[in-house]
Amino acid sequence: MALALLTVPSEEALGSLPGIRRGMLAAGNPLSAVFWTSAEAILHKIDDGDATVGDVRTWLEATGTEPNGIIGLHVWDETSERSQLAAEMHTRLVSHLEERLGAGEIDPDLLVVADPAACQAHVELQERWMTSALPDGRVPMDVLLDEKDEELFADWDAADAEALAAIRALLGRVGERPLPAGELRRAAARLRQDIARRGWPGRLLIECSGLRPKRLPADDTELWLRLAAGVASPEGPDLGRPGGDDELESELAAICSIDHFDWLAVITALAEGGPGTAASAADLAAYVRDYDPEEPDNADDLDDSLDEEDDADEDLFLSEDDEFDDLTLEGMFLPVVSLWQVLGAIDDDRLTPLGWWGLPEAMLRVWASSANAPGQPFEESP
Repeated sequence: MALALLTVPSEEALGSLPGIRRGMLAAGNPLSAVFWTSAEAILHKIDDGDATVGDVRTWLEATGTEPNGIIGLHVWDETSERSQLAAEMHTRLVSHLEERLGAGEIDPDLLVVADPAACQAHVELQERWMTSALPDGRVPMDVLLDEKDEELFADWDAADAEALAAIRALLGRVGERPLPAGELRRAAARLRQDIARRGWPGRLLIECSGLRPKRLPADDTELWLRLAAGVASPEGPDLGRPGGDDELESELAAICSIDHFDWLAVITALAEGGPGTAASAADLAAYVRDYDPEEPDNADDLDDSLDEEDDADEDLFLSEDDEFDDLTLEGMFLPVVSLWQVLGAIDDDRLTPLGWWGLPEAMLRVWASSANAPGQPFEESP
């Protein structure tokens, strides 16, 4: 009944309420006075333009048979966007709630007035079902979260592939970037010393790269690229562990918030600008703000996976005044700039020859990792 009332214009639904109520009474299923009062209230709110999606969702859930939008770690997609598995589990849960309602375990009249005990019990009832095995052995929460993980990994791999194609096309346009052997050798020596000491920056570099301090690559090029790639894509085994260093966790969280679109914007500006290009955190934020990706010369367009990240970027970094929030993105790049300084990729907020050669190579390594089979050598750029 609640869903049906929401499928027509609110004014029309309000006008039909008396007739529907009489029909339900004649059919021997009058529903409660609380339901009709709440239905009239939400429809008036919708008609006045004052209702939010949350208001409507809360009213639907108060019927007792509409699952909560968020249960544990699972978030239900809109009906049209649900996978076959999600649609099946949603239908099964609705049936379970209908059975519990019929058995008198759910009181919608208490839910609609937001009775704390009734609302908590209703949530717990759904959580128990979601975490209990079905007759076929499947646990709804587990299979739904596994499916979401698979979708996320697939989307991320697709974004990696698109970004890899874009940066290869970019470097094809930029041309040769010579490796400054002397700078690399000196930087590698400093890095080995930094990592041997306790605290910053060695610990953060190790956390990001996943390397072990006592088992560093002997080759300077390999060491530098592993550390630089870790800055762009932290992969340490202790990320997110409880009881960790708050400052370290904050820096890692900032780095992990930078996505493909942002990295492409920054690397494009630095690769095209060459040594001496401004590379402070504020400069990097400005590069993202002004980035307008062109079609790669040697690849397909940056399609849905990257476009969606672009849209997400715009939503994330818009302030209340609908202006790009430079300060937010600048804060995310602050630990990156600090580590690039340690790596010797920038000096005095300017890109060095080592950074011009190495930062694009590190990004190629990051984005090619999903394309190369485990154990295969990294495919260097042309």
